Amino acid sequence: MRCPYCQSEDTQVKDSRPAEDGAAIRRRRACPVCGGRFTTFERVQLRDLVVVKKTGRKVPFDRDKLHRSFEIALRKRNVDPERIERAVTGIVRQLESSGENEVNTGEIGLLVMEALKSLDDVAYVRYASVYRNFREAKDFQDVLGELRGEPELE
Repeated sequence: MRCPYCQSEDTQVKDSRPAEDGAAIRRRRACPVCGGRFTTFERVQLRDLVVVKKTGRKVPFDRDKLHRSFEIALRKRNVDPERIERAVTGIVRQLESSGENEVNTGEIGLLVMEALKSLDDVAYVRYASVYRNFREAKDFQDVLGELRGEPELE
């Protein structure tokens, strides 16, 4: 593993332990050249996923981007980071075990909304407002009605 500070190829593992409920290994590393310390995570990757955008463009799946989506929706909300990490890991596992190498953005968005619904109602509404492209206040009322279990009126 290359040192992020001095780019030295020779780093040493100082400590390893399971993380994310055993789905990853957290390693503390030290660089003997510059003395820098940093942490790495090792995860199992079942397959290389490709995300198909609405425009048809294909990009490699980025777990960090998925995690950032959760963080944005959950900004200033009191949700345990471990729960967020479990939700992200769950979505990644679902996508990898689906058997498909290509996943469209709509499918990922629905999985994120489903996970946010169980994490935090406010974050769910925030994400839904962007994902569903809300245009007026009635759109917010509709999604709040969904949260309350009310049938849609249309």
